[in-house]
Amino acid sequence: MKKYLSLIITVFILGCGTANAQTEPGPAQQKLLDSICTCMSKIDISKIKTAKEANDVFMQCFTAHVDLLADVAKEQNAEFTDDEAMNRIGTEIGKNLIKRNCSSFVKLAVIMGQKDGNEATPEQTTTGALKRIDNKGFNYIVLTDNTGNEKSFIWLRQFPGSENFMNGVAKYAGKKANIKWQEIEVYLPQAKGYYKVKEILSIDIL
Repeated sequence: MKKYLSLIITVFILGCGTANAQTEPGPAQQKLLDSICTCMSKIDISKIKTAKEANDVFMQCFTAHVDLLADVAKEQNAEFTDDEAMNRIGTEIGKNLIKRNCSSFVKLAVIMGQKDGNEATPEQTTTGALKRIDNKGFNYIVLTDNTGNEKSFIWLRQFPGSENFMNGVAKYAGKKANIKWQEIEVYLPQAKGYYKVKEILSIDIL
């Protein structure tokens, strides 16, 4: 059983950025998707810092509903011990979790995609004028630094002061701010590859 759960988690990470799932989820898969997403939505993702922690959380939510996976396999006329079939089903589930906008899963997938040995770097601070929020699958807060260049920072998890930007940055546009951040290397599903991003740790309006 553990072998197949590990296999499915692997294809989630590697397969989420590929083409859309070929078929709409059937009733059994939809029930599994709902159960996994509900479980993950109860997790405080802001406290998850490493790929291992993210994997452990996902494993907990998945194993809590692993009985439903057998129903999904049966629904698709697949043998639970068929590696190829379970690869396909695992990839479909991962894609459909993203397709249904299960934000908790997407955030966990990014953290799970961190390369081994490439965890967060030391914290750094950038000062500049807040400009806008770009939505590229995730929210990126953009500021203009003291040299006039735009810098982009990914809003991956809750951070001190994040509640100030729930409705955008219009209220603070043009105001000077300190953004504390750290660089991490993650797998971005939409970009289909590993990229270094600056994750926001906190924002202080000056």
